[in-house]
Amino acid sequence: MYKLIATWSAPSAEQLDEFETHYEEVHAPAAAAVPHLRRIVLTRTADGLEGATPGFHRVAEMFFDSPEALEESSTSPQWAAMRADAGGMIERFGVTLTVALGWESELPVGG
Repeated sequence: MYKLIATWSAPSAEQLDEFETHYEEVHAPAAAAVPHLRRIVLTRTADGLEGATPGFHRVAEMFFDSPEALEESSTSPQWAAMRADAGGMIERFGVTLTVALGWESELPVGG
């Protein structure tokens, strides 16, 4: 699967609840509505490794069959709505959004 990975920085403590409500009730459903999306996984971080501060607050993984499927999605009104909402969140909450694309691979675990 081809994947888009989006990481969000943490909002201020004063805006945390408002950010989370918006993310869960507005932004995540907008992302889930994108055409050709096969799967979406959302994570809210709680801790960093060995007690460190997490490097990001939210992670969204959006799975597509191919780069071409993602490209086709990116021309849709649903994609435009998701992007516009992300821009509004950046302005409103003072957060940053970092996005990367790539192929997912899986390795067997255990011994």
